[in-house]
Amino acid sequence: TIGDPTLKRFFVLHFLVPFVMLVMVMIHILYLHDHGSSNPLGVSSDMDCVPFHPYYSASDLVGILAMVSINVGVCLVAPDYFGNAANFIKADPMKTPIHIQP
Repeated sequence: TIGDPTLKRFFVLHFLVPFVMLVMVMIHILYLHDHGSSNPLGVSSDMDCVPFHPYYSASDLVGILAMVSINVGVCLVAPDYFGNAANFIKADPMKTPIHIQP
């Protein structure tokens, strides 16, 4: 069986991962889109830069909408696709499951 410390680590990890991803996205937007990623010498390249707002904002919005639409599509078309097969096993009312027996 899985002990209490293992479950706590598991739940803490799954709670913190979305926030860590959010921070990484913010760092990406702050540094990569602001300073550029292919200027190791620090040469002024204002003539070659694409402005952030019209291009990258639209590009990021299209990416977010694509991911959300794929997720919503899978959830609406096949809601049990990512589910657990054990949820469909018929319960026996005359038998107490092992994990809740005293």
